[in-house]
Amino acid sequence: MPPEVIRSPAVAGSFYPASPASLDALVKRLLAGAAAREPGPRPKALIVPHAGYVYSGPIAANAYALLAPHASSIRRFVVLGPAHRVPVAGVAAPGATRMRAPTGDLAVDVDAIVAVPTIGTSAAAHAQEHSIEVQLPFLIALAPHASVVPLAFGHGGSHEVAGVMRALWGGDETVVIVSSDLSHYLPYDVGREEDVRTAARIVALDESPLSGEQACGAAGITGLLAVARERRLRPVLVDLRSSGDTAGPREGVVGYGAFAFYDAEPS
Repeated sequence: MPPEVIRSPAVAGSFYPASPASLDALVKRLLAGAAAREPGPRPKALIVPHAGYVYSGPIAANAYALLAPHASSIRRFVVLGPAHRVPVAGVAAPGATRMRAPTGDLAVDVDAIVAVPTIGTSAAAHAQEHSIEVQLPFLIALAPHASVVPLAFGHGGSHEVAGVMRALWGGDETVVIVSSDLSHYLPYDVGREEDVRTAARIVALDESPLSGEQACGAAGITGLLAVARERRLRPVLVDLRSSGDTAGPREGVVGYGAFAFYDAEPS
């Protein structure tokens, strides 16, 4: 058995509360406050934002709340986020056996990672990276029994991302999550117009790649859209706001979109 390697939190106390009790209460409050929707089928994949919870937490919670009625059936989360601090060629795992948040740990599905030869390893890329870390408290609140496959990707790796997704797609036990914000530091109205256009492309399963200006996780979204077209998934826009709608000024906003992808309904 390999030795235990824990990836410890890097942004607790800045992106979200460091106190386990405060974080648990906040995540539960965000999920409880998610827009009311009739219970429906479980999404196979999500796109969720990854800023500080005061900015993007409500938008992410609206997507995660869709999983809540089905949490007991989820056995694995495949979470792909862009590497903001350390360059990554293709897709890289952290080399950890557990991903830690203040509210608990999720076991890493190491066997699944080892089975995909195109997945590299970069502890450095994950060490200070927030794009995956900020998803962990939501995943722990929903399905603490599940494992996680945490993967960082580079800016130009949409084909590699799509290939890894295909290999890890699994069945009903697996949920695929792409972590990405949308436009960055535009005036409120300009940013809104840009994000509306990007959201329309995502919902239309557009074949042309997104750019880094449209989404910092463009490679992940583009890869997911490729797989979604192949599998005839049905995308739904769940929420679309910006930091100017939640807790930030409107001179330079960051856009946040939440999207759910559903298996096609039997004909």
